[in-house]
Amino acid sequence: MATFTTTTLDGDTLDALCWRELGTTEGGVVEQAYTLNRALAAYGAFLPGGIDVVLPVPTSTQILAVETVNLWD
Repeated sequence: MATFTTTTLDGDTLDALCWRELGTTEGGVVEQAYTLNRALAAYGAFLPGGIDVVLPVPTSTQILAVETVNLWD
């Protein structure tokens, strides 16, 4: 599994970090990120800023089209 490292912002959650950095929370990327960063559980749901987090690079089967909604249709 290919990975890369990013840094948290104050108040990040792991799923929000995956969404911001990977563009998705689907395909098990949040679970993979948790597996790669077990020590994050010690911080609770909201992470302090400045923590290096290893994230998986999603495979092409994990990347899904993002559905958008237009409020004025």
